[in-house]
Amino acid sequence: MMDCYLGIDIGSISTKGVIIDDRRRIVARTYLWTEGNPADAARRVVADLGSQVDRNAVRVGAVGTTGSARRLVGAMCGATVVKNEITAHAVGTTFLHPDVRTILEIGGQDSKIICVENGIAVDYAMNTLCAAGTGAFLSSQAHRLGVEVEEFGSIALTSKKPANIAARCTVFAESDLVHKIQVGYAREDIIAGLCRAVATNYLNNVGKGKQIVAPVVFQGGVSKNAGVVRAFEDELGMDVIVDADGHLMGAFGVALLAAEAAPRITSAGDASGNAGAQAEAFDFDALRSFEFATREVECQKCANRCEIICVFRNGVIIDSWGNRCEQGAVKTETYAKAPSSSLLP
Repeated sequence: MMDCYLGIDIGSISTKGVIIDDRRRIVARTYLWTEGNPADAARRVVADLGSQVDRNAVRVGAVGTTGSARRLVGAMCGATVVKNEITAHAVGTTFLHPDVRTILEIGGQDSKIICVENGIAVDYAMNTLCAAGTGAFLSSQAHRLGVEVEEFGSIALTSKKPANIAARCTVFAESDLVHKIQVGYAREDIIAGLCRAVATNYLNNVGKGKQIVAPVVFQGGVSKNAGVVRAFEDELGMDVIVDADGHLMGAFGVALLAAEAAPRITSAGDASGNAGAQAEAFDFDALRSFEFATREVECQKCANRCEIICVFRNGVIIDSWGNRCEQGAVKTETYAKAPSSSLLP
């Protein structure tokens, strides 16, 4: 039986998952759209990963989650580790590239930069306000041009003179794009201009004030766009590294963290010498047999009036967050005889 570890990165646009073995190699991977339903996306990711491995030969000893819905999915999966995206991406990237100094990441709706020194993230910035530097922006413009966004990179590389597209924000960029179409710019020049606009918007906003030092690693779904990679290399004047699994780096990083946090099991017992100690293995089928629901509760016990998010499994509270003091703590350890409503603040 091979010990493995599962990592899930669940965002607003896409959900990523990997299984790594005891040598920290990816043995299963998946990438799918969240479609506004992170609970269902988590189920689909787990099912897809489970179909890629021999469940009789693989034992998943720990689960880690990251991304915008990490707490919800962590509660659903019984995650050992729940970490933010900055930590997950930094851990995954430094494992593959110990000498990395700058991590550029562009996802579907947000983007981030992480500055690394001696394998440790020392500074970062995120952008969640402007869509002009994200994958969602490129997808919407691809639809406008009647081109699949997956074709953008190869088309952009054929351009001899990229159009100058205003990159300050989505509204300006779209207006400029329409103008360029109307005056007859070649499609490949417009697409190359859009790729360059994504890179310059990122550097002028997310990367503003940051010292971008080589080696530079570019990841996230947009890193698969060769046009944007070329634009970053031109703007920075240096090579940009893109890994084959760069779009899965958050999931990979949190899987590594789960592996580090997993109980150390030996044939004679655990690290404390307790014979027969055994961590419960992850059940790939369990998510399908439970009904999960979330509920927002406003605590009335102090002036903070905290909005507490509660996660229920088959009507029983299994996790909660959002309270800023102990008065708003929700009792989640009880598979109680008392109704769940009596456990709420």
